[in-house]
Amino acid sequence: MINKFRIGVLGSGKGSNFVALADACAAGKIPADIALVLSDVETAGILSHARERGTPAQFIAPGKFRTKLDEDAERAYIEALQNARADLIALAGFMRVLKGDFLRAFEGRIVNIHPSLLPAFPGLEAWKQALDAGVKATGCTVHFVDAGVDSGPIIAQQTVPVLDDDTAETLHARIHAAEHELYPKCVSAIARGEISIVGRRVMWKKV
Repeated sequence: MINKFRIGVLGSGKGSNFVALADACAAGKIPADIALVLSDVETAGILSHARERGTPAQFIAPGKFRTKLDEDAERAYIEALQNARADLIALAGFMRVLKGDFLRAFEGRIVNIHPSLLPAFPGLEAWKQALDAGVKATGCTVHFVDAGVDSGPIIAQQTVPVLDDDTAETLHARIHAAEHELYPKCVSAIARGEISIVGRRVMWKKV
């Protein structure tokens, strides 16, 4: 019997992208199981969503830093994910920058979704950045995670138009809808072995 692909999810907020991934797994659109959900916020909605689905979910305190995990927390996250035998780590609104030991432990196996068409508008509140810049289109990007901020190889992108009457809230909502379509497609392709990296380019197997 072939072991099923296993996904570990990290999130800090409401967990809507986790829900999209979990629903896609349950529907067979992603040939994988969610093995574990971890959060740095004890009251995060993502933990509630996971527990409602019977998915193992755990709060691990991030430690003394505001934007990254401290050394003890990082070791705890790595150990939990390794014990869960996670093949892929999917970030779903995880508001901590991951550093060396974590990246080395799961090299080439960490993905993130970002609410802009990278490399434009990396960092926080990318939808507001796009609105303030006056662009006519933005969107979302699924990418591999490296040591930079939103700088890893791009797996796929989906465009969202910026409408004349958009507010930050309405634009963000439409980007969220696009994320919930794109992220499961990308994770499914990875689980199926249809993704490879050549230099900075992510190649999709032609089917």
